[in-house]
Amino acid sequence: MSRGPESKICLEAEMQAAEVHDLLFGELVLFSTRAPDKTAPNEDAATFITVDEGQAVLAVADGMGGSPAGRRASKLALEELLAAIVAGRKENKKLRNAILNGFENANRAVQGLGVGAATTIAVAEIDGNKLRTYHAGDSKVLLVGQRGKLKWQTIGHSQIDYAVESGMLAAAEAMHHEDRHLVLSAVGSTEMRVEISSVIKLASRDTLILATDGLFDNLHLNEIVDAVRKGKLNDVAADLVSQTLARMQGVDEAAPSKPDDLTFIVYRPTA
Repeated sequence: MSRGPESKICLEAEMQAAEVHDLLFGELVLFSTRAPDKTAPNEDAATFITVDEGQAVLAVADGMGGSPAGRRASKLALEELLAAIVAGRKENKKLRNAILNGFENANRAVQGLGVGAATTIAVAEIDGNKLRTYHAGDSKVLLVGQRGKLKWQTIGHSQIDYAVESGMLAAAEAMHHEDRHLVLSAVGSTEMRVEISSVIKLASRDTLILATDGLFDNLHLNEIVDAVRKGKLNDVAADLVSQTLARMQGVDEAAPSKPDDLTFIVYRPTA
């Protein structure tokens, strides 16, 4: 008899270095810490769930509404996602359906807090060599090939991200836009919309990254791609952390700088 899903949920973390884990046919690194000089706890959360020998779910969430409301929202969203996957496994539901149930349950639960809380969430479903992404808000998922080709990226649910995608706003300009933080969809909102990708082929040595806006508001897309496309994953994580925290601290006055909680998961299949 197969075991039920195994998981780890990372909450209110203040990591000094990324954690390294074996996952399915590859390796995963996870990092999360609060913003530099911030005294309140980290409002981001992250999880990875091994469903069975060939399936896993990765997720990051960025709580909104200020501490403690943001912390409660991101925590609750990932707990509801895990609970839905466990229930779906028992009921022999497709993993896709279980994940969507998790979004809906999380939306009701966060609304039920009654404190105006909300959270973004980005999810990656891995099934062997197949990938599907889900998101609400502006936490994002990227898939990068070994030679640096950007194979997939989610588009954040914000007017700024839509403007960049349509070509109406330059990506470099968007990094400095005053409305970059405003989202149009989030868990806990009556306007929540879950965007689901088609199935994407996941090749050996591809690199999958899920991250909150603490990463994407401080590093340009090409900088992230260059950092993750090659090298050992613990070195990749260290590079992302050092570059992002330097930006947050305003080392380069010409570069984007938005102090924020920083959370990411990077996964690379090796077989």
